[in-house]
Amino acid sequence: MASTVSWDLRYFRQHRLNRFFERVCRLRYIVTPAHGSALCAARGQAQAGAHVGHGSRPSPGRRVPCVSNFRRWALFTPVAVSALLSALAATARAEGPELGLHVGPAEIAPWDISIGPDGAGLPPGSGTPQQGEKVYAAKCVGCHGERGAGKPNDQLVGGIGSLTGGQAAVKTVGSFWPFATTLFDYVRRAMPVNAPKSLSDDEVYAVAAYILQLNG
Repeated sequence: MASTVSWDLRYFRQHRLNRFFERVCRLRYIVTPAHGSALCAARGQAQAGAHVGHGSRPSPGRRVPCVSNFRRWALFTPVAVSALLSALAATARAEGPELGLHVGPAEIAPWDISIGPDGAGLPPGSGTPQQGEKVYAAKCVGCHGERGAGKPNDQLVGGIGSLTGGQAAVKTVGSFWPFATTLFDYVRRAMPVNAPKSLSDDEVYAVAAYILQLNG
């Protein structure tokens, strides 16, 4: 009875070890052919050198390793797992998708245009409401209507004081964000909607001045 239990335990352990090597062999094309072949060869050598231990009663046709073989492979298994994980990590680095290109400071500069509330980052330039009226008529009126009244897109003028409770809020430049730095930053990066970033800095200064003047 004891020898039967001992053999069953050894066979169960060898079965688990065989399953491990089978999974490694399936992954040989994910790692490298060399790693996969070496691990599969190791499994074959382990099976070829296996024999039945003393006092065991194997079933016909089964090859079961002795206890010494099992101990040797039990010590090897953590090393094999570590090598497999290292190979997978190296392969992932070497065979990555390689998407994108290196971007230098000169290429980032046109997009690094955020303006702080204190005016930090504002570019050189200037503009007046009179100059801005001409820019607005040429590039803004089609979306925002005469004098910023809206239609078909957002209203830019009016609504001041409508954000308090008890009435419908009218969000415009004048009621929601009447700040020169915020208006400049948004217009420069997003307007006109069909050609963002197409306005010169002087044009942005001028149209911002015009809209702020309309809002009093």
